[in-house]
Amino acid sequence: MVYIKEAHPEDEWQASANEKQGVVYKQPTTYRERQNLAGLMIKQFDLEIPTIIDKMDNYVEACYAAWPGRFYLIDSAGQIAFKGRPGPGGFQPTEFRNYLQKRYQLTDRD
Repeated sequence: MVYIKEAHPEDEWQASANEKQGVVYKQPTTYRERQNLAGLMIKQFDLEIPTIIDKMDNYVEACYAAWPGRFYLIDSAGQIAFKGRPGPGGFQPTEFRNYLQKRYQLTDRD
């Protein structure tokens, strides 16, 4: 996973759902601040997958058109094997899961 800039920071475009859930943060202005927010996200969602953090120039986000959220699968050869549609409307976790199940012959229990 790549952690990119905040989609709905309180100092730019805060979403009411974030306010209700208490997920209200300013847009980081330093890499250290972005690292801290990424760490909070990893802890809150108990993520066990490797996570890297985009630099402050947002290079990875721009290259992959990742804002506000998008699923990609990069295969072992470094090629894009799956490219989801941009979120939030195109953010379809089940589409991604179905692709993974078909490609890797997984069951619902995997």
